[in-house]
Amino acid sequence: MPSTPAPVVVICADGADPAYVDAAIDHGCMPTLARFQREGAYHLVPAAIPSFTNPNNMTIATGQPPAAHGISGNYFYDARREVEVMMDHPRFLRCESLFTRYSAEGRRVAAITAKDKLRTMLATGWQGVCFSGELAHETTDDEHGIANVTQRMGQANPGIYSGRMSDFVMACGVYLVRERLADLLYLSLTDFVQHTYAPGSPEADAFYAALDGRLADLDALGAVILLTADHGMNDKCHPDGSPNIVYLETMLEAAIPGPFRVVLPVTDPHVTHHAGLGSFATAYLQPDQVDAALERLRDDPRIDDALPRHEAAETYELPTDRIGDIVVLSDRGSVLGRAPGAHDLTVLSASRLRSHGGLHEVTVPFAANRRLTPEVQDRAATLRNADAFPVALNGLQT
Repeated sequence: MPSTPAPVVVICADGADPAYVDAAIDHGCMPTLARFQREGAYHLVPAAIPSFTNPNNMTIATGQPPAAHGISGNYFYDARREVEVMMDHPRFLRCESLFTRYSAEGRRVAAITAKDKLRTMLATGWQGVCFSGELAHETTDDEHGIANVTQRMGQANPGIYSGRMSDFVMACGVYLVRERLADLLYLSLTDFVQHTYAPGSPEADAFYAALDGRLADLDALGAVILLTADHGMNDKCHPDGSPNIVYLETMLEAAIPGPFRVVLPVTDPHVTHHAGLGSFATAYLQPDQVDAALERLRDDPRIDDALPRHEAAETYELPTDRIGDIVVLSDRGSVLGRAPGAHDLTVLSASRLRSHGGLHEVTVPFAANRRLTPEVQDRAATLRNADAFPVALNGLQT
């Protein structure tokens, strides 16, 4: 791998649906990213399915699909142990991250996440700076490779349910580049704003204006910048503002005798974002009931796709042992739930539910402050968010 004298910064702008970027640029809120579009590179590329945070952060960090790295959602059902498990531990990873390789090659690697749930997986196998904005006030040299982050930044870290958390992560990234503490830096933001506000709203535009300012800071420091995302975001409500929920348990109870289990892999500790409701789900059931269940699910116009396990694994590059007997994806305007009463909708921070996970949230930006090399430009139509680090390091013109 050729040496890169400039620091390289890859950003996963959580929830950065292209509609937010387009609106912010149209409203004059992102002049730096608009310049990247003109003078660097800007493409729309697919993320991994399910279009959730954990699978796509690990896809970016490994350069591999979920079938290879093993992270099929934020949550999965461990059939052997008969328990639902949060996939936030290194033991769930099935291949090493690119950080491990780059660190072994002598690069000073650093990673900053908004949510601590990603930090331990991203930190596996290499030594360097790695901390979360969520717990930045607890950083130590031994565990995080840097101590006293909040003192260094001269500010307390914001709460995770705040649009300011992403800006804090970006500010920390600017600090590491300015102080020359990293050659290769990964910044993973949070999507609280996107879950809460629509594209083009004053709140969303303010968020993207702040992000643009940090991009300008990194650009001024000479960094090579590549920005992509883990997923997009869509409104998931009826016209009256009530959530448009497809209750899978209710549907299956009417179609098959059971028993069955519905698993919602969007589930994580931060339920205020989405109340555990997303557009991707799996169901575990008896083999002789799969066909009847599929027929019932496919009858609902709000369901884009319902596939048996092995077909879903092949189609969406998923690990067969971490998905159910059926994989379900809902349409642009709906989410998948278990049953009425199984979800506490009062936790939602927004008046309208906005969520992700399906095919309509899979398209994300892929932007750089430098032009693609001719070789990469020739295959630009095949780029994915998984290509972020290889392109940032070897696919941009100097």
